[in-house]
Amino acid sequence: MRYTAIDLFSGCGGLSEGLKQAGFSVELAVEIDPDAVNTYKLNHPETTVLQEDIRKLKIKDVKKILIGKRPHLLAGCPPCQGFSSMKRLNRKKAAPDERNDLIMEFLRFVKGLKPATIMMENVPGLKDYDLFKEMCDELKKYYTVNVEIVDIQSYGVPQRRKRLVLVGALKTLKLELKVAEGTGERKTVRDTIGGIESVQGTDDPVHGITANHTQKVKEIITKTPKNGGSRTDLPAEFILKCHKRENVGFKDVYGRLRWDDYSSTITSGCLNPSKGRFLHPEENRVISAREASLLQTFPPDYRFPTNISKTSIALLIGNALPPKFSYIQSKNIISHLEKYRD
Repeated sequence: MRYTAIDLFSGCGGLSEGLKQAGFSVELAVEIDPDAVNTYKLNHPETTVLQEDIRKLKIKDVKKILIGKRPHLLAGCPPCQGFSSMKRLNRKKAAPDERNDLIMEFLRFVKGLKPATIMMENVPGLKDYDLFKEMCDELKKYYTVNVEIVDIQSYGVPQRRKRLVLVGALKTLKLELKVAEGTGERKTVRDTIGGIESVQGTDDPVHGITANHTQKVKEIITKTPKNGGSRTDLPAEFILKCHKRENVGFKDVYGRLRWDDYSSTITSGCLNPSKGRFLHPEENRVISAREASLLQTFPPDYRFPTNISKTSIALLIGNALPPKFSYIQSKNIISHLEKYRD
């Protein structure tokens, strides 16, 4: 059977890649960012992509594209940066950010399209947000809803990253749909990028994308111990002035990844050593765009435009839902839909 899905807030296609691998046909994707849309189209040409502000997109226009058919799954990752731990800086309240309210757009499309199942992924901090609780209460009128916070490294993703996952099924289907449990598969940095060719000798233009460092930063990187070293291991004369002040947090900045451990969370700053632990375990450089995408579990041949800035590429990769994680959650949903069919 052909199971259909819609991907809202699709980004560059991490969620859709996992949906497709699981067996869904992604009929429609919605995304506002032009770089993300272009990247999505490079990799998923069979999907209709709307470059739209979702707040202005009408349900009736989506129904026309679907030819009136109810999708089996409505999935999405609404941006809620105000609830990331980085934005909150350990405060209990969310940082002001108009994108926080986009979860209600997800609800609007669920109510308008009434898909058989739903899936939403987001930052863990969203769980305590009043508007999220309001959304869940509204969803529970029509769907059985399950929400969990999980560690994605338990699903074969080689990085430390906690995510909130919401899944639900129409009550009329009587499906006991829950968030898929971890597989126990463990992938390390070495497993993921240990065998990749050098950036100097590669024919892959995405692997050739890496940061250009000043002489001072090059010296800092060279002095940082291999395989997990950090700025705290540097001789005093190589420690930046801004790092010498008391109570300076973010000790992972200018740190190296460890070969036989998980990666730190791949974020939108993944090509900048000042944004986190993104130095190669052994070579004196930050990880490349391809290495970052592999740590996010994108396929080795996933295409990214090379005519945009490094900052933009890092944003595409860091904001994506890891396809491997999406695949496992999506496969779980299909297994429940098949039970209903039987």
